[in-house]
Amino acid sequence: MNANELITALGAEFFTGVPDSKLRPLVDYLMDTYGAGNAMHQIAVNEGSAAALAAGYHLATGKTPLVYLQNSGLGNIVNPLLSLLHEEVYGIPCIFVIGWRGEPDLHDEPQHLVQGRLTPPLLETMGVQTMVLTAETTPRDVARTMERLRPDLTAGGQCAFLVREGALSYPKHKYVNAYTLRREDVIDRILDAAGDAVIVATTGKTGRELFELREKRGEDHAHDFLTVGSMGHAGAIALGIALQRPAQRVLCIDGDGAALMHMGAMASIGAAAPPNLTHILLNNEAHESVGGAPTAAGSVHFPALAESLGYRMVRTAATAEELTRALTEMQTAGCLTFIEVRTAIGARADLGRPTSTPAENKEALMHTLQA
Repeated sequence: MNANELITALGAEFFTGVPDSKLRPLVDYLMDTYGAGNAMHQIAVNEGSAAALAAGYHLATGKTPLVYLQNSGLGNIVNPLLSLLHEEVYGIPCIFVIGWRGEPDLHDEPQHLVQGRLTPPLLETMGVQTMVLTAETTPRDVARTMERLRPDLTAGGQCAFLVREGALSYPKHKYVNAYTLRREDVIDRILDAAGDAVIVATTGKTGRELFELREKRGEDHAHDFLTVGSMGHAGAIALGIALQRPAQRVLCIDGDGAALMHMGAMASIGAAAPPNLTHILLNNEAHESVGGAPTAAGSVHFPALAESLGYRMVRTAATAEELTRALTEMQTAGCLTFIEVRTAIGARADLGRPTSTPAENKEALMHTLQA
């Protein structure tokens, strides 16, 4: 089913959410049709915020909004769904379109398997009526389901369309920015400067590139924590390590979409100000790991934000020379440091995934930290 056919069948006029790889056809259609950051389409910083945006739309118009997300974002949805949208509270209707990672009988990454298995019963527990979309689902099937669900939505209920692999199609939108530094090259330079520092890498391609660079360099992975899930929490993980191991240098390699998703963690980091922690933000203004749709980072001045939150040394880099200078200063700073690196959108076509399990990654890092 083409993404525009799905939108027509659902009958929604306002769209907000967090991009997902299985929903890329939908997001690309919305970007081509409406753009982002306007009264028709908002890419939210996290799924809970998207639910709140949707509530505001309904309050202003009386119409039913559409919220899209990956099922890993259901955790961020639970509170606003049950304490804001639910028919026993404000009774705000909402259509959820959810990319189903970790769906049964389909190979996926370990961080998606439990969430994938629990997605249907979780939606059922929350009272969200659900239809699964497959490659065989037709627009007429969706329209019939909407006819059946419309009275429940009118009464303040919510429904979900769970999107399986290949259920949606749409020509891919190509996303670019004006920056030239390749993220993988930046991470390689960070490794040159890291020494024996422990590195916490954010979810997505950043962690995958870090893993493959260690392999290429003939280094082990015992100093790295690859945050394969839990998008937005790498900074807090790094803070927890830095506070408990003050003699250990800790680097957090973060992404703009992840940092925005749970930006309050930067306030906690700034308040604690561990001198052994460096927070490096690779900012390409895109949700690249799930297709490249823009984040809100284009309007955020991260260095000023970091300084206002209590980071002691703040640097920014958009060229190789600026990156070299920032990493050199990082090595002798002796204080909580923030470095924003502006990077291009794009990765190697043959980029692989970690070959060790999350549990193996954890055990190796803990051995390093406790040695």
